[in-house]
Order: sequence, then structure tokens, then C-alpha cells
Amino acid sequence: MEVLISGAIILFILIYNNTIDKNKFFADNEKYLEVFREEDYNFLVYAKYGDDVNVDQLYMKRITNTFITFVVVLAFTVSGGSSKFFLNVILSAVIAVVIFKSNYMQLKSYYKAHLHDVDVMLPYYLKSLEILIQHYTVPVALGKSIDDAPEIFKPGLRKLIDRINSGDSTIDPYMEFANTYPVRDSMRMMRLLYRLGLGSQEKKQERLMMFSKTVSNLQNKARETKYKERLNHMESQTMVMLVVTGIGVMLIILIAMLMMFNV
Repeated sequence: MEVLISGAIILFILIYNNTIDKNKFFADNEKYLEVFREEDYNFLVYAKYGDDVNVDQLYMKRITNTFITFVVVLAFTVSGGSSKFFLNVILSAVIAVVIFKSNYMQLKSYYKAHLHDVDVMLPYYLKSLEILIQHYTVPVALGKSIDDAPEIFKPGLRKLIDRINSGDSTIDPYMEFANTYPVRDSMRMMRLLYRLGLGSQEKKQERLMMFSKTVSNLQNKARETKYKERLNHMESQTMVMLVVTGIGVMLIILIAMLMMFNV
């Protein structure tokens, strides 16, 4: 057991001093490490950092930090002989798992916190998509909309387009996009979008009019939401100013009364 601990510590030192190429070490074991990658990890990384980020590099850095945490905690907790070794290993593993999962939970929290922004941005994106659909088929319009789409939509859009281009002509890719961005009326809008790609040109015009009307309603709701948020912000600022002013007046009166009593 002591040999195992010493070996782990030596391995850590060799990696830290670049005696062993950690990138090569993790690359050689990548197929085993990929088991721990969450299904939506790539999407969450792209949603936060954009398309330019190297997801694999971030994941390998996450694995490295987890491994370092395990070794360091194990090195500091080893004491009392072999009877406590397994308890120390379990403790080190638990702390390492917490560190490993904390990165994922931070990404998840960031995404959930920005769902409100998605709710506001979605109608305006759909409006620009509606203009493209007037000239192109729905899949082509979706592809052309990516460059001008909000950053947070791009990972979901690419996945949607990839599934369509791979031959999936069902509604499933559209529903997956709606589930990825579970905001107001997203399910309904994706159903309408799917139906736009079906039927004759005459039916397309009818459905496009329905789609346009629904998008306009969503835009009005988004404007109302923005207006209410501004109004609430102004009301909260006004309330703070009134409270501060009231406290200031009370302090001035109190100081004046104290000065009168002293006189």
C-alpha cells in the first residue's frame, strides 16, 4: 500500500516537473477517461465560451485537476498504517469527484441562469429565420442563420442541422432543440418550424403566415418582459433612494436634537 502511495506521488511529481508528458499520458488513456464525460458537457462549454474553445483541452484539464486533487489529498491524509489506507483512498476519491463535478455544475448553473436571456432572444432569432425561410427551405435557412444567431443558440443549431443532414426527416431534431432551450413556447415554435418544411408551396405560405404571426406575438411578449424589467429596476432604484434619503433626514434630525439637548 505504501508503495502504491509512493508511486502515485512520484507520478504526480514527474508530471508536475514535465518529466512525463501529461498530455501524452492522458491521450493514451483517453478512451477510458471519456467514460466520465457528461452527455451535455460539450454543449454547455460551447454555450458559455463560444465555438472557438477547445472542448477536449478543457476536459483534459479538468481530468488533470481531478487527478492532482486525488494524489494531494491522499498524500496529506495517509497516516495510521494500512488500517486507515482504504478510508483515506475513499476520502480522496470523494473529494476528487466533488472537484470533477463542480466544474460541470458551474457550467450547468451558468446555462440555467441565462435561460431568461434565451427567452428574450428567441423571438428575434425566429424573426430573422422567418425572413430566410421566405427564400430557402427550412434546413437551408437554418444553416444560413447560424452565423448571425446568438452565441448560445449555435451549439443547438449545429446539432439540429447535423441530424437533419444525416437524413432524419422526423420532428425529433426540432423537439431536441426545444428541449435544449426549454423557454416560453419553444416547443410550439419548433413544431411550426417543422411543419413549414412539409407540403406544397401553397401550404408553406399558409404555414409561414401562421409562423410569422406567432413570432410577432412572442416579440411583443419579449418587449413587455423587457419593459417590466426596466420598470421594476427603476422602482427598486427609486425605493433605495427614498430609504437612503429617509435615513439621512432622520440622522440629521437626531443630530440636531442631540445638539439642542447639549446646549
